[in-house]
Amino acid sequence: MRTHQLVLHWIEDQLSGGQVAVGGRLPAERSLAEQLGVSRTSVREAIRILEAMGVVRAGVGSGPDAGTVVISDPTAALGSALRLHVATQHLPVADIVETRVLLESWAAARAKPGAPELDLAATLLDDMDSDHGVDDFLALDVRFHLAVADAAGNAVVSAMMGSLREAIQGYAEKLTANLPDWDATAARLRTEHREILAAIMNDDGGRAAKLVAAHIEGYYKEAGLGREHH
Repeated sequence: MRTHQLVLHWIEDQLSGGQVAVGGRLPAERSLAEQLGVSRTSVREAIRILEAMGVVRAGVGSGPDAGTVVISDPTAALGSALRLHVATQHLPVADIVETRVLLESWAAARAKPGAPELDLAATLLDDMDSDHGVDDFLALDVRFHLAVADAAGNAVVSAMMGSLREAIQGYAEKLTANLPDWDATAARLRTEHREILAAIMNDDGGRAAKLVAAHIEGYYKEAGLGREHH
């Protein structure tokens, strides 16, 4: 096992056992290195990895407030990794679309009318009715989909959807070049969003799931990219 992995395992054990909690601080680099019998360089490398993973925020403050603080942002590393792998084309856009359908139709079926995230979804739809450029519209579009996914109340689904945010917005923006009439597409997307939200508010999860699947696949197909399985 590489030395920085020893440090990662130790921190994992501390978090799992409740000795360190979100908002708490890790021991100073020197102290941690001495406790584990490893070099400070290994400790620093481990902390850099944890920072990239969204588990800690390193080097915060000075004096008594100095140190590495434990945070929790599970979308950080997933989002960066997915975006890079999409760029290498090892994660095809068709597979992201299929994963969205899987996650979002499941979430729409389970979202309950009283979920507070649906208030945000409704506000976002009102904002989308204003005059926006394509990029701003698509950013609001993704936020709407994340809010609906969050309304299902599953933290892992929310983290996975959050990690897909940039990949979704990236492919949606690229595909606009293939659309014959953006204004017509935007109007249709707004209508479909309203129908999805209405179905959830009527506690008709089955209809909401079907609508969201057709909505996601419809945009992809309209841009001339049919579903290819490999």
